[in-house]
Amino acid sequence: MTDLTVLAEGLRFPEGPVAMPDGSVLLVEIAAGRITRVAADGTKTVVATPGGGPNGIALGPGGRIYCCNNGGFAWHEEPGMLRPVAPAPDYSGGRIEVIDPASGAVRVLYEGCGEHRLKGPNDIVFAPAGSPGEGGFWFSDLGKVRARDRDHGGVYWAAADGSRIVEAAYPIFGGANGIGLSPDGRTLYVAETETGRLWAWPVEGPGVLRKEPWPSTSGGRMLCQFPGYRRLDSLAVTASGNICVATLVSGEITTVSPEGEILRTVRMPERMPTNICFGGPDMRTAYVTLSLTGRLVSLPWDEPGLRLPHG
Repeated sequence: MTDLTVLAEGLRFPEGPVAMPDGSVLLVEIAAGRITRVAADGTKTVVATPGGGPNGIALGPGGRIYCCNNGGFAWHEEPGMLRPVAPAPDYSGGRIEVIDPASGAVRVLYEGCGEHRLKGPNDIVFAPAGSPGEGGFWFSDLGKVRARDRDHGGVYWAAADGSRIVEAAYPIFGGANGIGLSPDGRTLYVAETETGRLWAWPVEGPGVLRKEPWPSTSGGRMLCQFPGYRRLDSLAVTASGNICVATLVSGEITTVSPEGEILRTVRMPERMPTNICFGGPDMRTAYVTLSLTGRLVSLPWDEPGLRLPHG
């Protein structure tokens, strides 16, 4: 942590960082319902205000921003801490949005899958060209947690043009959060928040995952069970195929090999680092959102991150 640099403060529960070629970082401020650009000098500019709860974002075709909107939260705030506690009073469901970064215009792409409404879309990754999911993106739905019950999580594939959405894995009882693909796009990884488990599926086609038999409820292969009390948030994949998971409660970024071995943990200066992405000329700069305290930080990483489609 000695090499950690604070790039921006005063953010309203930042998540979903995307490193841009000019050295800036796009991110969401969930509690403010907006997407913000943080310049290399720390200057903050509002890109769009979709409202609700913009969560994970990714660059898609034509430089557009694809946004998982969880529908919004009610918040608890005290000095030095902001955290979600319940669905927003005006919550009506989740959605996938497409945003023009030049104008800030927001268009809803998907609100449901078949007869089922999206609950709390959380994180998103585009399939690379030549991979079985080409032409679309994978996204997780964490669901919503209420005072005495909660939704199941799930994993979806959707066409980038809004023409098709597929429920690929359901249920994920502890909430589907971070999502990523192996460098060849043929393995999908999903972090399950409440159980501290990292899951993997072979990708066979758009929205088609090869399933493990029962008793795997979602058909996933459990790649890694994190030790102790650890909750999992977003993740990013490195060029070598390792999976870097933002690990809540313990306040770490945990690197897991494709074989499921925990290789390394890097401590963060708060208990709830939520997201990580990679950027810089050599892809060896990690950007991490520290959501409780509203900060975006960077630090050098020990290996280059994976360059994402449309980045």
